[in-house]
Formats: sequence, structure tokens, C-alpha cells
Amino acid sequence: MPGLKPAPTPRKRAAWLPTLVRRYFGFSRRETSGFLVLLLLLLAWLFVPMLLRPALPHYNPAADQRQLDQLTTELAARRQPEAARYARRAYPSRYPVVPQVALAPFDPNALTARDWEARGLRHFLAERLVHFRDVIGGFKAKEQIQRTYGLPDSVYQRLAPYMQLPETLPARGAYANRGKAFDRKFPERTPYPASKFPRKPTHLAAFDLNTADTTQLMQIRGIGRGLSARVVEYRARLGGFVRAGQLAEIYSLRDAPDLVDSLRKYTFVTGSFAPTPIDINNAPFELLQAHPYVGKRLARVVVAYRQQHGPFRQATDLRQIRILDEATYEKLLPYLRL
Repeated sequence: MPGLKPAPTPRKRAAWLPTLVRRYFGFSRRETSGFLVLLLLLLAWLFVPMLLRPALPHYNPAADQRQLDQLTTELAARRQPEAARYARRAYPSRYPVVPQVALAPFDPNALTARDWEARGLRHFLAERLVHFRDVIGGFKAKEQIQRTYGLPDSVYQRLAPYMQLPETLPARGAYANRGKAFDRKFPERTPYPASKFPRKPTHLAAFDLNTADTTQLMQIRGIGRGLSARVVEYRARLGGFVRAGQLAEIYSLRDAPDLVDSLRKYTFVTGSFAPTPIDINNAPFELLQAHPYVGKRLARVVVAYRQQHGPFRQATDLRQIRILDEATYEKLLPYLRL
């Protein structure tokens, strides 16, 4: 009839998926077909192993348990003969057995080690009690015996009622008269002779750091003979101090800021002081490397630079040496002479 749409055929009904994919992604017919095939392969790769997986058998632990019990019984049977073979031996005691005595009142200061053993103490503990008694000059109270190292409290409680000693030591006032005996035993010693080292002055006037010798430096507290010699030796290598802060560069003073503060407190550097200069254009390698701010490596480079480029015309020419950092250049600048 006119006006009615024809019914869709089965082929057209099945083509809705490729049409949807092609419209959504903008694929061609070939790309759409390939995409659908790839999609089907992925689904098959995901679900086929689940369908083909074999069913796991049911596990019954009874058989394994019986086997474990049998192995345990066999191992226990094997260990019994070995235990009987390697039975622990009973070794005789190193010390003879002391017969025990009935407890009765006794004086702990009159007992020997054997007597303590007869009252139930072990040999080493009896020896320790006797030694402790000899060291302190005899027991004065039961509490001294109780403090013996290694003495069990149960043993002390058993023996304490029979000890003929007071429970605690007497008050300290009872020992006041011992001072005279101590003085008689240890007479007053003669005073020590005066020290061979002179005492350092408490009020010291500041002095010039560049003209001071070791004797002046040793007057500062904490500065001895060796340290003062190192300060003078470093000053000679340096050519003189231009500021007091250079004292911290000395190896022995790097980890001693208190000594550096003491040196800076009692020394000064005059503003008009001119240090001994270094002839940077004519000084040989040996003289350059001896300076604390130059060293062997920089001295070798300076000599090679002079031979290759000629003498330095001004101090800033040294900046062309790459291994010379800015801090070393600033410290070396007051000592340069062109």
C-alpha cells in the first residue's frame, strides 16, 4: 500500500552494530570489520580459558595426616636409642661435700668458709663472705651480710635469727673517735713542691701579633710551647698577619675557637703593618708552594702560566687561572707584588 514503509529485512537488522561503530568512530567499512573481529577475539581470550578450566579435585587431608603421624612415630622411635646413648653424665663436684650442722647461735666473724658451707651455703658464696669480711674489717651488723652479692634472701632469712650481730649499723656519731686513729695511721703529708712552670698572669696587656715571640704567646692561658711555636711558624710562612681572623687558619686552632678568641683578645694587628710580599712574576716554584694560600698545585699552574703568557701585568690577571677561586684570591691579594 502506498504510504507504508517496507519492513526491515534480517540482514538490515544485523547491520546496526557496524553502522553504529562506523558512525561513532568515523571508521571505514574495512576498519569497522577489523575492529569487530578484534573485539570478538578479545572476548574469546577472556572467557574461553574460564570455560576450558578443568574442575579441581576435592582434597581429603586424612591420608596425609596418617602419613605424618607415621613419620612422627618413626622419628620418636629413632631418637630414644640416641638419647640413651648420649645420656648426660654426672660429674663429681670439685669441692668435697661438707656435712651439715644444726643451726645454733654463731658469730659470723669467727666462721671459716667451711663453717659457712656447713650451714647450707655453696662453696663460692662462703668464700665470698669470708673475703668480704676481711676487706671491711669484720661484720658490724646483719645488714652487711644481707648486702653480700649473690646471697639469696631465703638463705639470709634462715640464718639471720642465729647471727650474734645487731640488725643495723650504729649511728655515724659512734665513729667520730676514728678520726684520731686515721690521723695516726696516715700522718699529714708534706706540701707538694712548687711547679716548675711559672703561673700565667691574670691581667695581660695586649701585644702586637706580628712581633710577638713564643714567650709572649705562652702567657695567654691555653697556649703552650707547641702551639705558640706553630703560630710563629705559620706567621713566617704567611709573611705576617693582616687580620687577627687568620689565626683560625692554623691547623691546631681550627677546632679550638676558645683559644682563637683568647689570642684575639690579647693580641692586635696594626693598621700600618705591611706583610712580606710575594714576587708573583719572579718567585720560583719552591717559594710559591711554601705560602699557605698558594700550595703546590696553584704554584705549578702559576709558573706554567708565566712561561706560556709572560709576566702578570696586574693582580686581576690571576683571575684567568681557573683553579684560583675567589676566596683564595681575596686572601692572597695583600701579599702580591708585581
